[in-house]
Amino acid sequence: MSETVALDQHRYLSLATFRRNGVQVATPVWFAASANRLYVFTGSDSGKVKRLRRSSRARVAPCDARGRVRGDWHEATARLVDDVRSIRQARAALHAKYGWQLVLLDFGARLTGRLQRRAWIEIEV
Repeated sequence: MSETVALDQHRYLSLATFRRNGVQVATPVWFAASANRLYVFTGSDSGKVKRLRRSSRARVAPCDARGRVRGDWHEATARLVDDVRSIRQARAALHAKYGWQLVLLDFGARLTGRLQRRAWIEIEV
Protein backbone atom coordinates (compact mmCIF):
# COMPACT_ATOMS: atom_id res chain seq x y z
CA MET A 1 0.00 0.00 0.00
CA SER A 2 1.41 3.40 -0.96
CA GLU A 3 1.88 6.09 1.67
CA THR A 4 -0.78 8.19 -0.06
CA VAL A 5 -3.37 5.41 0.16
CA ALA A 6 -2.43 4.66 3.78
CA LEU A 7 -2.77 8.32 4.77
CA ASP A 8 -6.12 8.59 2.97
CA GLN A 9 -7.57 6.07 5.44
CA HIS A 10 -7.44 8.83 8.07
CA ARG A 11 -9.91 11.66 8.48
CA TYR A 12 -7.47 14.49 9.19
CA LEU A 13 -3.95 15.30 8.12
CA SER A 14 -1.42 17.45 9.89
CA LEU A 15 0.17 19.56 7.16
CA ALA A 16 3.45 21.13 8.25
CA THR A 17 4.96 23.96 6.26
CA PHE A 18 8.11 25.88 7.12
CA ARG A 19 8.83 29.47 7.98
CA ARG A 20 11.89 31.29 6.59
CA ASN A 21 13.83 30.47 9.75
CA GLY A 22 13.09 26.74 9.35
CA VAL A 23 10.48 26.49 12.11
CA GLN A 24 7.72 24.00 11.29
CA VAL A 25 4.10 25.16 11.50
CA ALA A 26 1.60 22.27 11.53
CA THR A 27 -2.11 22.62 10.83
CA PRO A 28 -4.84 19.93 10.86
CA VAL A 29 -6.70 19.85 7.54
CA TRP A 30 -9.26 17.85 5.61
CA PHE A 31 -7.66 16.09 2.69
CA ALA A 32 -8.29 13.43 0.07
CA ALA A 33 -6.17 11.32 -2.25
CA SER A 34 -6.48 11.23 -6.01
CA ALA A 35 -4.00 10.01 -8.64
CA ASN A 36 -1.40 9.25 -5.96
CA ARG A 37 -1.48 12.83 -4.64
CA LEU A 38 -3.13 14.39 -1.62
CA TYR A 39 -5.30 17.48 -2.00
CA VAL A 40 -6.16 20.16 0.56
CA PHE A 41 -7.96 23.49 0.36
CA THR A 42 -7.51 26.52 2.54
CA GLY A 43 -8.00 30.27 2.49
CA SER A 44 -5.83 31.98 -0.08
CA ASP A 45 -4.59 34.41 2.57
CA SER A 46 -3.60 31.71 5.09
CA GLY A 47 -0.11 31.36 6.50
CA LYS A 48 0.40 27.95 4.89
CA VAL A 49 -0.26 29.44 1.44
CA LYS A 50 2.24 32.22 2.08
CA ARG A 51 4.85 29.71 3.26
CA LEU A 52 4.24 27.40 0.27
CA ARG A 53 4.73 30.28 -2.14
CA ARG A 54 8.25 30.56 -0.76
CA SER A 55 9.10 26.87 -0.36
CA SER A 56 7.48 23.59 -1.42
CA ARG A 57 8.98 21.75 1.55
CA ALA A 58 6.31 20.10 3.69
CA ARG A 59 5.68 17.21 6.05
CA VAL A 60 2.45 15.30 6.65
CA ALA A 61 1.14 12.96 9.31
CA PRO A 62 -2.28 11.57 10.22
CA CYS A 63 -3.86 13.45 13.11
CA ASP A 64 -7.13 14.11 14.90
CA ALA A 65 -9.29 17.22 14.47
CA ARG A 66 -7.24 19.10 17.06
CA GLY A 67 -3.96 18.35 15.31
CA ARG A 68 -2.65 15.68 17.67
CA VAL A 69 -0.46 13.50 15.47
CA ARG A 70 -1.61 9.86 15.28
CA GLY A 71 1.15 8.36 13.13
CA ASP A 72 4.51 8.89 11.52
CA TRP A 73 5.59 12.08 9.77
CA HIS A 74 6.32 11.81 6.04
CA GLU A 75 8.48 14.22 4.06
CA ALA A 76 6.47 15.75 1.23
CA THR A 77 6.45 18.31 -1.52
CA ALA A 78 3.46 20.64 -1.70
CA ARG A 79 2.45 23.14 -4.35
CA LEU A 80 -0.42 25.48 -4.99
CA VAL A 81 -2.57 24.45 -7.94
CA ASP A 82 -4.81 26.70 -9.99
CA ASP A 83 -5.61 24.67 -13.09
CA VAL A 84 -9.28 23.76 -13.41
CA ARG A 85 -8.66 20.04 -14.05
CA SER A 86 -6.63 19.56 -10.84
CA ILE A 87 -9.14 21.52 -8.78
CA ARG A 88 -12.06 19.45 -10.13
CA GLN A 89 -10.15 16.25 -9.37
CA ALA A 90 -9.36 17.47 -5.85
CA ARG A 91 -12.94 18.62 -5.21
CA ALA A 92 -14.37 15.28 -6.39
CA ALA A 93 -12.00 13.35 -4.11
CA LEU A 94 -12.88 15.53 -1.13
CA HIS A 95 -16.60 15.22 -1.86
CA ALA A 96 -16.32 11.43 -2.07
CA LYS A 97 -14.56 11.38 1.30
CA TYR A 98 -16.50 13.99 3.29
CA GLY A 99 -19.89 14.05 1.50
CA TRP A 100 -22.57 16.14 3.19
CA GLN A 101 -20.01 17.76 5.50
CA LEU A 102 -18.21 19.29 2.53
CA VAL A 103 -21.51 20.38 1.00
CA LEU A 104 -22.41 22.15 4.26
CA LEU A 105 -18.97 23.74 4.52
CA ASP A 106 -19.18 24.94 0.90
CA PHE A 107 -22.62 26.42 1.55
CA GLY A 108 -21.28 28.46 4.45
CA ALA A 109 -18.21 29.47 2.46
CA ARG A 110 -20.42 30.58 -0.45
CA LEU A 111 -22.56 32.72 1.87
CA THR A 112 -19.52 34.44 3.36
CA GLY A 113 -17.64 34.85 0.08
CA ARG A 114 -14.78 32.56 1.10
CA LEU A 115 -15.52 29.95 -1.57
CA GLN A 116 -14.01 32.16 -4.27
CA ARG A 117 -10.93 32.83 -2.14
CA ARG A 118 -9.88 29.20 -1.75
CA ALA A 119 -6.39 28.02 -2.48
CA TRP A 120 -5.85 24.39 -3.50
CA ILE A 121 -2.76 22.48 -2.45
CA GLU A 122 -1.40 19.34 -4.08
CA ILE A 123 0.90 17.19 -1.94
CA GLU A 124 3.25 14.50 -3.15
CA VAL A 125 4.42 12.17 -0.41
